[in-house]
Amino acid sequence: MRINYVACIGFMALVGLVSVDARQPSTMDWPQWRGQNRDGAAAATAVPRKWPERLTARWTVEVGLGYSAPIIVGNTVYAFSRQEPNEVLRALDAATGKTRWESSYAAPFKPNPAATKRHGTGPKSTPAFADGKLFTLGMSGIVTAFDAASGRQIWQKAAPPVEPLYHTAMSPLVDRGLVILHVGGHDDGALTAFDASTGDVRWSWNGDGPGYGSPIVAELGGVRQVITFTQANLVGVSAATGELLWRRPFAVQSTRNAVTPIVHGQTLIVSGLGKSITAFAVEQQAGAWTPQDKWENTETTMDMSTGVVIGDVLYGFSPRNSGQFFAIDAVTGKTLWLSEGRQAENAAVVRAGDHWLALEDDAELVVVRANTSAFEPIRRYAVAESAT
Repeated sequence: MRINYVACIGFMALVGLVSVDARQPSTMDWPQWRGQNRDGAAAATAVPRKWPERLTARWTVEVGLGYSAPIIVGNTVYAFSRQEPNEVLRALDAATGKTRWESSYAAPFKPNPAATKRHGTGPKSTPAFADGKLFTLGMSGIVTAFDAASGRQIWQKAAPPVEPLYHTAMSPLVDRGLVILHVGGHDDGALTAFDASTGDVRWSWNGDGPGYGSPIVAELGGVRQVITFTQANLVGVSAATGELLWRRPFAVQSTRNAVTPIVHGQTLIVSGLGKSITAFAVEQQAGAWTPQDKWENTETTMDMSTGVVIGDVLYGFSPRNSGQFFAIDAVTGKTLWLSEGRQAENAAVVRAGDHWLALEDDAELVVVRANTSAFEPIRRYAVAESAT
């Protein structure tokens, strides 16, 4: 997929681009996968009373190949992509699209034949910004830290000898000075915490190969945990030490765990290809951590799209019925509504205030009002042209 980044008036207003210290993220930034808190929530709590008929393009920049999403810190957009044979990280002025710097490294790559047509040569992983640094995971597993002000490479870890079946897709998690990624490949990986400043390994857990969804960090039962899908499990490990706290077997069709776990209070909500959407709590009993099921919804599923919670309602996209949107009560698991089918092949979902937005794979952006009774799209915008 060849990527063009387009800045539109409505999008820039929604995200709330402001000029701030480039070394410190503001509450209005989108500094990593799924936003400030990795929950798909934009900091903006107010949305336009009346959405415009159309969005006005301010600039467009072709940056290369890949599925990596841009991130925004202050008035800078950071974009990670491929320009053969290199992987390239760029800093773009959010107001003009002008390149401030670009940094690249050699990353020759030959995809799995089974993934060539649909997956391309990546990268798929979204960068993360923290404390004036940027962190990336390349398509073959190269981990790199950059200085966000200049693009200077700070440290880099070479690609492992074994890759995941469909190559890397997990996006880096930065927590309290650690960069956390599941490195390695099929049947041979390690969930690893690197020192953000030096790249030194602070801890690792090697109980499974990596999945394709991205990790989150949450306080559950009073303990700060890194929670992530692996090749065949959902696991929680101590964010401080990497000690395995609990493991929940979770194997899906095609070995592609690709959902980011969702936290609602003390409950985790998860799904996967061919799996129901389920919720469970992780509790300590007699000194051991035990997942306790709360509810299961068999009417819908999530695969490569992770939903968002507004109030006590989970809104999201399901691949069933050739693509449909849904709303589920996040407390009980009851289906509140399902949209008509054939909406899209896939969609990325975020939330802002009492609205949620779905960017479909055909480049249509759907603005939807949070409604517990029915699917209520407000506007549909074409935000890019199809390109191959």
